[in-house]
Amino acid sequence: MFERMKTLERESGWLRDMLLFDPRGSVNAAVNLITPPVSPEADLGMIVMESIYYPPMSGSNLMCTVTVALETGMIPMREPMTTVRVDTPAGLVEVTAECAGGRCKRVTFRNVPSFVIHRDRNIEVSGIGTLRVDVAYGGMIYCLLDAVDAGFSLARDEARDLVIIGERIKSAAAEQLPSVHPENAGIHTINQTEFTGPVEIRDGVKTSKNAVVVSPGRLDRSPCGTGTSARLALLHARGELTAGERFRHLSILDTAFESRIVDTRQVGSMAAVVPEIGGRAWLTGVSHYGVDPDDPFPSGYRLADTWFT
Repeated sequence: MFERMKTLERESGWLRDMLLFDPRGSVNAAVNLITPPVSPEADLGMIVMESIYYPPMSGSNLMCTVTVALETGMIPMREPMTTVRVDTPAGLVEVTAECAGGRCKRVTFRNVPSFVIHRDRNIEVSGIGTLRVDVAYGGMIYCLLDAVDAGFSLARDEARDLVIIGERIKSAAAEQLPSVHPENAGIHTINQTEFTGPVEIRDGVKTSKNAVVVSPGRLDRSPCGTGTSARLALLHARGELTAGERFRHLSILDTAFESRIVDTRQVGSMAAVVPEIGGRAWLTGVSHYGVDPDDPFPSGYRLADTWFT
């Protein structure tokens, strides 16, 4: 699936551009391609196309994809529980969907092993100065830092400033902290900034807010599945979260993913965790896209007023 994703990126980039660039798409959108799987164990394959990346894995996109595949009948739904094995460029991911009345009420997945690449490192960021950050992999490579260190409380009205500063931090971290997956050199370079809030106990569950900046300039509206996985790996490495302990991750909208570490293992020389994350997606519409033969912009276009690039 990783080779299939890279071939698509290299040879058919027009498809991503046509669907995501203006006027058919927007910077806030993503496209999830459902494909035949490569692994004989899988029920379907998934390739995620975001604004400027083809990420190996995305948890929120996975929840959306499985919800659509089940609720539209692409694959059979079995109530009350349906198990779906999804072949992703990051590896095979097992998903359990709680189903009732033809609807997915909850989608829970066991992600690929996640691990910390850099701990407690200082980087220099233009216009900000020195920041202490961590780098972790959860299906994408994240630069994580305490939001308060950059002057944020993770309030909704900070969204634009979080994006502007987050992109600056990502660029500095990617340059100063080289990061490569130990088993797949094709997965490299920090491509997301994750601002983290303090961990608090709410209703007996460790809970924290976060905001992930997705290039070229938007916030993840969800609590972020791969970002949650990276956060679990970091909390475990710090001794702040044990295997089996619940962790609730909140988005900037205060929506929640429930998560826990279900296993530990080694990935190359790195200690890793296996995260389990649950949430829900909703089917909001069915659309048809195409290109008129006379369209002067068959692959779409980007303008810096919304795309920031």
